[in-house]
Amino acid sequence: MQIQGITLREISMKLLTPFETSMDRLEVRRIILLEANADGVIGWGECVAAEAPFYSPEYADTAWPVLRDFLWPMVKGKRFDSACEIWGLLKRVRGHNMAKACLEAAVWDAEAKQKGIPLSKLLGGTREEIASGVSIGIKDSLDELVTTVKKELAAGYQRIKIKIKPGKDLEQVRRLRQEFPRIKLMVDANSAYTMADLPLLKQLEGFYLMMIEQPLGWDDLYSHIELQKRMETPICLDECVHTEEQARAAVELGACKIINIKMGRVGGHTIARGIHDICRQHDVPVWCGGMLETGIGRAHNIALATLPNFSLPGDVTASKRYWAEDIISPEVTVSPQGTIRVPAGPGIGFEPRLDLIEKLTVRKERLV
Repeated sequence: MQIQGITLREISMKLLTPFETSMDRLEVRRIILLEANADGVIGWGECVAAEAPFYSPEYADTAWPVLRDFLWPMVKGKRFDSACEIWGLLKRVRGHNMAKACLEAAVWDAEAKQKGIPLSKLLGGTREEIASGVSIGIKDSLDELVTTVKKELAAGYQRIKIKIKPGKDLEQVRRLRQEFPRIKLMVDANSAYTMADLPLLKQLEGFYLMMIEQPLGWDDLYSHIELQKRMETPICLDECVHTEEQARAAVELGACKIINIKMGRVGGHTIARGIHDICRQHDVPVWCGGMLETGIGRAHNIALATLPNFSLPGDVTASKRYWAEDIISPEVTVSPQGTIRVPAGPGIGFEPRLDLIEKLTVRKERLV
């Protein structure tokens, strides 16, 4: 294989409702899309870097020049046998995993299309459908939170995750357990707490949570080891795990009992598969997190989540939860049982809507 050229696009898409976490409140997403022409076949990738450097040091305005000035020159003119070799060509650049994942994912899509098989099968996936859960941002009131959860449960979603932060935590969980005593419920702090908050975190154990996701510092593995020792509720790591080495350290040192794998956070499908395999060897379940993706990023997540150790419902949801109109056809839908059918077509299995993508494009650059 050889990549003849890539096209970078930034599109702007408004969320149906604002999405608030302990880090930020988003109403409009800036999204970088990448088309890779590999031997005449077009593959698509999406960069999940956010608008500001709050979730990670990487953000939209760093991803574009890194892709253009560093990553593209590293693959330009190179021949390779499969998409899994792309990571090796890019690894000289330290960090910038979201930019790397955008390029790498597009090549995986192109290879699957060349071979006429679904991306899920090329990755080694075994599922024909995946379980879907939802991530609910911080709400202004408890009543609004309850109303939102009722709506998502009625739509069939198998697991409810709510974002929390200091002052928006115990009362939210208590109210949901009163209203919905039997649902699968978890919380996500996005690094909003410290070990000084241990008494509060211990109180959360009384509400039978599936897990507490990334309660402590985004780069503080040691404190998560200490916290998990003192908690019965599983700790799930997200921001702390960017590499296979960090995943191995986390599971072998006891920093968590679950890992959230986000393809963009770890640098693409190749490393995501490696982390999946490490966790499987240690009997640590994984699930696929979301980053407010369009249908292109969502399609890559669906394919990834077909791997056998993705045993917990992920954050991959229907297109209509976030967008008035998605940029793929057909849009991603969720069954009344809370599952998403894995597409059987080649590559990502969804067709990018070029007319809508062009309409939403705010900048574009072709590199050959």
